[in-house]
Amino acid sequence: MSLQNVVVVGTGQGSFQLAASLREGGFRGSLTLVGDEPGLPYGRPPLSKAYLLGKTDAAGLNLRPPAFYDEHGITVRSDARATAIDCDGRRVVLASGESLPYDHLVLATGARNRPLPVAGADLKGVHQLRTLAEADALKAALAEAGRVAIVGAGFIGLEFAAVCAARSVPVTVIEGAPRPLGRAVSAEMAAVVERTHVAAGVTFRFGAAVTAITGTERATGVAMADGEAVAADLILVGIGVLPNQEIAEAAGLPVANGIAVDAMLATPDPAVSALGDCAAHPSPFADGARVRIESVQNAVDGARCIAARLLGRPAPFAAVPWFWSDQGPMKLQMAGLAAPHDRAVVRGDPESGGFSVFCYRAGRLVGVESLNRPADHMIARRLLAAGIGPSPDQAADTAFDLKGFAAGPR
Repeated sequence: MSLQNVVVVGTGQGSFQLAASLREGGFRGSLTLVGDEPGLPYGRPPLSKAYLLGKTDAAGLNLRPPAFYDEHGITVRSDARATAIDCDGRRVVLASGESLPYDHLVLATGARNRPLPVAGADLKGVHQLRTLAEADALKAALAEAGRVAIVGAGFIGLEFAAVCAARSVPVTVIEGAPRPLGRAVSAEMAAVVERTHVAAGVTFRFGAAVTAITGTERATGVAMADGEAVAADLILVGIGVLPNQEIAEAAGLPVANGIAVDAMLATPDPAVSALGDCAAHPSPFADGARVRIESVQNAVDGARCIAARLLGRPAPFAAVPWFWSDQGPMKLQMAGLAAPHDRAVVRGDPESGGFSVFCYRAGRLVGVESLNRPADHMIARRLLAAGIGPSPDQAADTAFDLKGFAAGPR
C-alpha cells in the first residue's frame, strides 16, 4: 500500500517535527495530529522557567502560528483523545467514537507525571508540572505562596526551585536520595549544583522519605518518615514520569517501560512507529540496550528518523542523546548517556562557575556534563557522534586542545 495517510497520536514537539519533516521531504498525503490538550503544539521546556517567570506568554510557547498548519496541510485535532488502535483495520478510535484511518501511525503519546503515593497528595495546593494548564495553575499559586516545598530534586524540581529563589519565595527541596539529580549527573556536578542553589537561598532535605501531605482541605506541609515536617502552602511534586504506553499495549504491541521499538523506531507492526518519551529503543550509546530517553531533543531527532524512513531513506536511530536544564545562573548541558560510569574527571575550575565533567566507562568516553561551558558541550557531541574521546588525563588538562582533537583527522 502506498503511503497516503499518516496519523500521529500526540501533539508535542516530536509530533510537530515529524509533520514538518514529512512536508519538507515532499510528502503530499494527509497528515493529522491528534492530541488531548487544547490548542496547537507548543514547547514544554520553558514551562518550568521562562513561562513561570513571565518572560514568555502562552502564544510565545507555540512552535508555529496557526497559519503554518494551514499552509502545510497539517490537521491538528486538539482536545481529541485517542482511546484505541485497530491495527488490523488500521484505524485510531477517539473518545468521541470517531475513528481515523491511517496508512502509517506514529505514537508520540509522551509521558505523564508519576503520582505521589501518600495520603493528602490530592489536596489543594499540591501541584505537578508537565502541561500548560498545570503551569498556569502553578504560576497563579506561586503569586500568592508564602512557603514552597518541592518533592523531588530532579530537573523540574530544581528548575522550579530556581524560580522560587528568583522571586524570593522560601523553598525547601525534599529528596529521598543523598544528592540532587542522582540519576542524571555525576557526583561532581551534583555537588556544584547543590552548592549554587543553597547560595541562592534554597534549602535541601536529602535522604528524606515523604509519608504524607498534611492538611485538611488544603495542603499545609510535607510530613517525613523521621517525624519532621516542612511547612508549605504550595507543594510541587516532581518525582518522574510514566510512559503513556497503555493504548499500544491494549492493541497488542509490545511494551517494556515504554512502547518497544527497533533501531528504526518501528514496532513489530510495520504500519506503526513510536518516538519520544513513550518509546523504548535500542541505543548505540547504551551498548545496544533498549532505553527510554525523556528529552525534547530525543523526540525531535526520533521524528526526523521516522520521517526519513517513511520517505524512503531508512537509517537506524543513532543521534547523540543530549539534554539541558536552566537553573537560575546555571546552564547545565549533557551529552551522551553517562550512567553508569566508573570514572569522572573534571575539566576547568568548579569554583569559577564554569566547568565540565567527562565520564568514562571501561576507559571509553560515554558522557560529558557541562556547566556554563557551551563550547565543551558542542565538542562533546562531536566526539560522541564519532565514537572517540580524549583520555581521562587529556580531558582533565585544560591546556589540551580539545577542539583540535575533535576536528583532527581520523
